[in-house]
Amino acid sequence: MSFYLVTGGAGFIGSHVCELLLAQGHRVRVLDNLSTGISENLAEGVELFEADICDLEAIRPAFTNIDGVFHLAAMPSVTMSIEDPMKTHLVNIDGTLNVLMAARDAKVKRLVYSASAAAYGNPTILPATTNMKADPLNPYALQKFVGELYCKQFSLLFGLETVSLRYFNAYGPRMADVGAYLNVISIFAQQKRKGLPMTIFGDGKQTRDFVHVKDIARANLEAMLSPAVDGGDVLNVGSGLSYSVNDVADIMGGERAYLENPRGKGDPADSLADISETKQKLGWEPSIAFELGLKELMNLWKL
Repeated sequence: MSFYLVTGGAGFIGSHVCELLLAQGHRVRVLDNLSTGISENLAEGVELFEADICDLEAIRPAFTNIDGVFHLAAMPSVTMSIEDPMKTHLVNIDGTLNVLMAARDAKVKRLVYSASAAAYGNPTILPATTNMKADPLNPYALQKFVGELYCKQFSLLFGLETVSLRYFNAYGPRMADVGAYLNVISIFAQQKRKGLPMTIFGDGKQTRDFVHVKDIARANLEAMLSPAVDGGDVLNVGSGLSYSVNDVADIMGGERAYLENPRGKGDPADSLADISETKQKLGWEPSIAFELGLKELMNLWKL
């Protein structure tokens, strides 16, 4: 049994990581300021350490006796990063540096960092591979990419083993379905609840690689345990399949309305992950088909 710290563990993805760790018999401590995370997301048996990753001295005690860290705490919104880049910078870059420093000083063995496929920008060649040059299109993408670079530096300079996982489009139970910063699935769900048509910008042929949150949680655990990674590796976590916005609307069902704006600021036209290296190094591959996962989510939301 190991003792793991999950930053942002009360959030969407973090809470699923915690559940998986508990199911495997590990001790779990969550570091979260509950600004976006919800305490009700925490499973029984999780120890909550409430503090802000932007305050290095406040978070240091959370790293005591910790074997490994899953760093998921972030402000994961492209729109928010454009509206208030300083606010998201403080959390996504300064906060990540604080977590790395606290982990290093506490002699934690390994840190798994939640990176983002947004680092690829709008690639002209798909599927995206991690040897492609990063080309962030917005502050959030840039901030998450800088976090990757910091992880690699801490591996090279200080011996803290790090692995960065570039998530593609995460979905599943506990994802936000209300509020101002939603993805296409949540927006469609919100519109369906109100009896409104699903709004689609452009022709709806934009594609995304959707990966279920439970598969992401498994990737995190494999990244923590795998002997094949440790020195600042960067790996894709996606399904290796792409679905258009029209496909999502087809699965969810209902009326739709097409609008002229082709896509929002900082959004790529298409996304698709090459997960061959992830399969090789982690022995991981997605297990939940998108159609099935989305229909289960709709049932959970009673849509």
